[in-house]
Amino acid sequence: MPLTSSLRMAALALLWGSGFLWIKLALNHGLSPAQITITRCVLGTAVLLLLARSAGQRLPRDRATWGRLAVAALFCNAVPFALFGVGEQTVDSGVAGVLNATTPLWSLLIGLLLGTDRGLGGRRLTGLLLGFAGTLLIFAPWHRSGMLSWGALALLGAAASYAVAFAYMARRLTGRGAPLAVSAAQLMAATAWTALALPVAGPVRADATALLAVAALGVLGTGVTFYLNYRLIADEGPTSAATVGYLLPVVSVVLGALVLDEQVGARVWAGMAVVLAGVALTRPRPHRTAPPRTGLEPGAGAGPGALPEPGGLPKPGAAPGGVAAGPGIRNGRTARRA
Repeated sequence: MPLTSSLRMAALALLWGSGFLWIKLALNHGLSPAQITITRCVLGTAVLLLLARSAGQRLPRDRATWGRLAVAALFCNAVPFALFGVGEQTVDSGVAGVLNATTPLWSLLIGLLLGTDRGLGGRRLTGLLLGFAGTLLIFAPWHRSGMLSWGALALLGAAASYAVAFAYMARRLTGRGAPLAVSAAQLMAATAWTALALPVAGPVRADATALLAVAALGVLGTGVTFYLNYRLIADEGPTSAATVGYLLPVVSVVLGALVLDEQVGARVWAGMAVVLAGVALTRPRPHRTAPPRTGLEPGAGAGPGALPEPGGLPKPGAAPGGVAAGPGIRNGRTARRA
């Protein structure tokens, strides 16, 4: 597994793992789900536009790409962002983390049905199931209420929406030019979707805590993580990228213990160990590939993690229609998270 992918996965887990806390704080201090969704999309868009501009990357110009971005924005941003806000009104953040961890299972199912995820043998399937079992062990949802509520169903819907988005982005959006600009364009489309909810967003009654929480959620938990997720999907495929969801409960437990002095028992530590073992099993095994060409994408910086130019890598395991199905494929023409 490349070091850059490991670092992106760790950063995503850290930033996303704190997202449930930011949403809960914003809800408890006066913001509605619609207000949280709209604000995080606007702030995330601003961050990515600044990053794209600093890298000299331009937004897509053709209608076909914008149409695909609109679909991805609906399932990766607008729908799950709104559903998380709705769900956490009645479900605590621990249960939200458990239900969000079903994303890799949804992603696996969709990948198998569409034929976009290959090589999912007994080892990776065991890892997926083990990861979810460890997440359940951490939060022990059988001791909690609300698992069959509408809020819980909303959170399950958010997890499934993410999985649909990962599969769609892997097939339709990756390898389409500068990733910062593409990410910014998708969040712009998500902002347009969420703006439709303005009439029902309600009056703003937020205090300073809510404003700080939604700012952290928008800038770090949306803008920065969205770009990191794009790169992780491009590098390792949608199901591997979705396993980041298994690390989120681990991050939330550790943050709670360090920041809020929450007590962490033996069951929780055992659950975290099971989660990490499951994630390790789902990672693709190292394999040899032809050396990449040294050309960079137009407008991309030459620093660490820069993608090779389109067509610069072979496509082992490509599925019919040119969709790269094997892990480790960087930037195929049609290969390749809100």
